[in-house]
Amino acid sequence: MSAPHPILTLTASDLDKVEVSSGEVLAAVEQAYSALAAGESTNPGKLTVAPADKHSVAYSMLARDGQSSTVAFKTSYKFDPDRDRTSKRYYTTLSLYDDATGLPIALMDCGRIGALRTPAVSGLIIRACAAPSASTVLVVGSGTQGRFALPLALTAHPQFTHLELFGTHPDGIAAVREELARQYPDRTVTVSTDLEASARRADVILAVAGEATPARIEADWLAPGALSILVGYGLSPSTLSGADYVVATNAEQMRTTGTDMAGPDGVLRSVNAELPDILAGRAAPRLSATDRVFAYNSGLVVTDIALGLLFAHKAREQGLGSPLELWS
Repeated sequence: MSAPHPILTLTASDLDKVEVSSGEVLAAVEQAYSALAAGESTNPGKLTVAPADKHSVAYSMLARDGQSSTVAFKTSYKFDPDRDRTSKRYYTTLSLYDDATGLPIALMDCGRIGALRTPAVSGLIIRACAAPSASTVLVVGSGTQGRFALPLALTAHPQFTHLELFGTHPDGIAAVREELARQYPDRTVTVSTDLEASARRADVILAVAGEATPARIEADWLAPGALSILVGYGLSPSTLSGADYVVATNAEQMRTTGTDMAGPDGVLRSVNAELPDILAGRAAPRLSATDRVFAYNSGLVVTDIALGLLFAHKAREQGLGSPLELWS
């Protein structure tokens, strides 16, 4: 048997020191989707467990990126009994293995990876599915996902001229403004005081709020041609059941994690197209310019692999992280 090989461990504070641009993030995620669409990668559905009272939820995910020959295991555990920020506990990890050499690459906190990967996927959805003339984007939610939503949306679709934010937490709103100013110092965001009015004028809506949000955008608020993307909460089930066209990053995962968006009859609307097929040109992003498009953005581990490798490479260059002799 060969000698044990250490694995590089990267903490949340290690990863916070790694500098990556929104362009690098978007390119890495797009490359992962291209490999998946080409049949080079494998991304099975999530496994999930939750108690009857839903005070917690846990996911286990596995994938192989064929382009980089990397295998990944991701875990996610959220404890949220009171549905507020003060009591919520969230832990997520990503472990990477080189499938060309058989050696471990890194074990890392996956918080920042997920915080960037998900809005990057939303950016790809916007680039592919939004009307070319889309000029107004509304972000619903000011948590971690809300903080990075606008910079990545602008990176994917620079044509946005009006940015709006609906949030209920002053600290979160301030963080959104700070991150936007850091990446796009010439742009400003307007804080919405009338969600319905903001939704009616938006070309793109990014619903990234937490479960406790009072936001609940209805289908009849959406303008013709509008694209609404669900990441967290903020959209009523009517936006799905009443959509003209439905896109998902993965239809199977939507059936697993999107049950709260079922219609009045308890049936979850079926998907018209998956994002990898749209990006590969095998499926249409919409059928007409006036279609109200609903998109369900659930994470695929192949995209975590892409960003995990990017962060691990940059961390090694900076001398960050610690070797762990886990198998000694």
